[in-house]
Amino acid sequence: MTETQTTLGPAMPGIRVLRFTAFLYGCVAYLTFLFTILYAIGFVSGLAVPKTIDTGAKSGILEAIVVNLGLMSLFAIQHSVMARQSFKHWWTRFIPRSVERSTYVLCASLTLLLLFWQWRPIPAVIWNVQEPEMAMVIATLSFVGWIIVFTSTFLINHFELFGLHQVANNLVGREMPAPVFRTPFFYRFVRHPIYLGFIIAFWAAPTMSAGHLLFAAVTTAYIFIGIMLEERDLVGMFGDEYRRYRERVSMLFPWHKPT
Repeated sequence: MTETQTTLGPAMPGIRVLRFTAFLYGCVAYLTFLFTILYAIGFVSGLAVPKTIDTGAKSGILEAIVVNLGLMSLFAIQHSVMARQSFKHWWTRFIPRSVERSTYVLCASLTLLLLFWQWRPIPAVIWNVQEPEMAMVIATLSFVGWIIVFTSTFLINHFELFGLHQVANNLVGREMPAPVFRTPFFYRFVRHPIYLGFIIAFWAAPTMSAGHLLFAAVTTAYIFIGIMLEERDLVGMFGDEYRRYRERVSMLFPWHKPT
């Protein structure tokens, strides 16, 4: 047996254990995300979850606004900072690159769960659709928004977006492929169908409370900020290819842009 074989041989089981641990970590992060997004649907729509956007401990309006804005700001900061390439380059000096995305997903999920838990309802009604058929149409539109969100993630690679692809490749010792710019289905009509789905899901409410309105308005404002930051990263990654796409396809609403 050579010196190289003697040195590397005993280390291989340890590497496999680390890869398997990373894979389990990625699975836990993904399952946490899955629970969180399903809870989010119930939280916003007021269905099938113990605490919704309009239920919970009562508090004064000022306290509710301050707490809710603080919770949404915490999520926005975490979500934006950890998504930036500069942070990723720094962060992966301390954690394996294979679990970087899973860590991001886990932190975002936990921050959202904190928001759901500590959210303060503001029950004053802004609008309430009384006509049952119209209320049903609006509620259905909200679920259409969620369908757009989920469908859009699978169009671009759902499992890579939420970290499973990375830890699975790492488990078998395979490198992640270089990112390829693609525009499948929805992405031919709008640049950010995931964000469009969220906007529809948040605003299509048969009964809109003041708390729900605050949530919808702030998250929509954050979406536009997030788009600005994300597109800067996409231009840095794909260059003129993304610039031409941005000139050709609308940001959120599917109308044809003049050329």
